[in-house]
Amino acid sequence: MSEIFEQIDCGVNVQSIIETDDCRVMRLSDSSGDGTMTLYQVFPGVFLMYNDFHMKQCVSGFQTDLELLCIDHCREGRIEQEAGKGAYSYLAAGDLRVDRRINHSGQVTFPLCHYHGISIGFHMKVAAKEIPAYMKGFSIDLYELQKKYCSDPIPFVIPGEPAIEHIFSELYTVPLKIKKEYFRIKVLELLLYLDALELSGHTEERPYFFKGQVEKIKAIQAFLTEDLTKTYTLEELSERFDIALTPLKNCFKAVYGTPIFTYMRTYRMNYAAALLKSDKNMKVAEIAGIVGYDSPSKFASAFHQVMGKTPLEYRKSFV
Repeated sequence: MSEIFEQIDCGVNVQSIIETDDCRVMRLSDSSGDGTMTLYQVFPGVFLMYNDFHMKQCVSGFQTDLELLCIDHCREGRIEQEAGKGAYSYLAAGDLRVDRRINHSGQVTFPLCHYHGISIGFHMKVAAKEIPAYMKGFSIDLYELQKKYCSDPIPFVIPGEPAIEHIFSELYTVPLKIKKEYFRIKVLELLLYLDALELSGHTEERPYFFKGQVEKIKAIQAFLTEDLTKTYTLEELSERFDIALTPLKNCFKAVYGTPIFTYMRTYRMNYAAALLKSDKNMKVAEIAGIVGYDSPSKFASAFHQVMGKTPLEYRKSFV
């Protein structure tokens, strides 16, 4: 399908399962789950890929000698990748990332156990010639864009904003019969946006957290979710895991997307929702106790805030 992927080694855990003249579907399988990558060739040297992963982590065997420029949009979930020298970066829902795929191999983690988004890739040598040939008068210089966003080996992240949402939201609902031409229009629109964007005021400094910190945060998450009947203060967690309060709070939010207490409330309610659905004979008060609530009324209120329904309404919706 795409000549780009004939020159890229995606790793032994990636297999091509369907291929047509303009589309390829690949599956990534790992012990924690699997994912699919659906690729379309947009122009010669340009691909658009839908990413859908339901897994906790995987190993990326990505290798290539091609000079690439890649743009990733996260629609849902969260992705963690090593940014070099033992530091980790995060792409959150709504974010846009621009990089050259220099640090794209190794361990990849999905802290929320799922990730959905779009990647657009440019083989620089081919795309820089083919896009202007297709679109007469299109003056965007891919090499200038690469210089603008990729002067640092660490991926460049633009936090979610309305213009990015506008460009990508329509790509998730494209009618099949107009896909190819619509992809071309949206790729050109994205390049125009990135070319015109004034970086000052449209980016934010996001700290990169080092391996030791991230490992402690993941140990804290595992500890907190092991027994939902117990609760701990930040001070207790800080002392138990030997991490200062400020990096504890900042790193947890970077890894999991929300502060600790917000994360745990959502985790408890999702766990309760699974019990309400799977065991119709279990009483609501019993489920409330399992997820750490002595008061069924407080549990019902928290459940409604997170799930949008009372526990009984939620259970009845699956009858």
